[in-house]
Amino acid sequence: MKYNIESYSGLRKIYEKIFYGLYKRHFYFITSSFRVLPDFFIIGVVRSGTTSLFNYLGQHPNIKNASYDELGYFDDNYHLGENWYKSLFPTIYTKKKILKENGKFLTFDDTPFYIYNPLVIKRILNDLPNSKIIACLRNPIDRAYSNYNLIINPKHTFEETIQSEINEIRNINSELNDESFLVDNFYEKILSRGFYARQLQLWYDVFPRDKILVISSEELATDTHRVLEEVFNFLEIPNVKIKDLTKQNVRKFPPMKQKTRELLIEYFKPYNEKLYDMLNRKFDWDK
Repeated sequence: MKYNIESYSGLRKIYEKIFYGLYKRHFYFITSSFRVLPDFFIIGVVRSGTTSLFNYLGQHPNIKNASYDELGYFDDNYHLGENWYKSLFPTIYTKKKILKENGKFLTFDDTPFYIYNPLVIKRILNDLPNSKIIACLRNPIDRAYSNYNLIINPKHTFEETIQSEINEIRNINSELNDESFLVDNFYEKILSRGFYARQLQLWYDVFPRDKILVISSEELATDTHRVLEEVFNFLEIPNVKIKDLTKQNVRKFPPMKQKTRELLIEYFKPYNEKLYDMLNRKFDWDK
């Protein structure tokens, strides 16, 4: 469950801290007191190129990556404790070395499920209130189709799935005030994960606007150096040319039916307009 509210018993929490800490992270866990916490977060969205962005940023001389992306600490793994989380990040000695050589050091958590989880926002605000936030958004139609095609042995066609979800979403009202329902049910739907304005508003409600950067997945793919320059400026580090721009987690699927795309263009229009108004920026998603 992504909406994790510490439902584990005392014994299970102790067991998991030992197992995932000492057994899984061993040396890194033991040295956690000599490790740092992230300076910024990539919060989403799923299937938008965040893994590619993780690899691009790790090539910058001022940035040292965490052990891997999609750490999921502030949702699924919060019960494992801060020492487990710190075991995933560089040491203070690595930080000092990079500071000495390059003048600034940054590390980050890239977990694309964070964007729609109110509990994650509360935890980050409480634990790391000075963090910067990056959201990478993809055309919600393509994102939904990509998400659908990753389902193993789906029971229904894409068209059947979206029609069912359209009907379900239409009938959901009061439950959206329930944060656990919102995270574990509503945003498990491939269409509602594309309601970006609603998700981002939660972050804008508590973080200053100058601490949040929204970039386009499509532009990251087609105009990579320019978007990375935007990211580097936001992080206040020098603009450098990233050498390895290999795209990660690329999948090829059969083309979507044009009639289905046209239906979804109309469906997402009001949601996209809310996003454009919020950002004072428009993406080329109406095609």
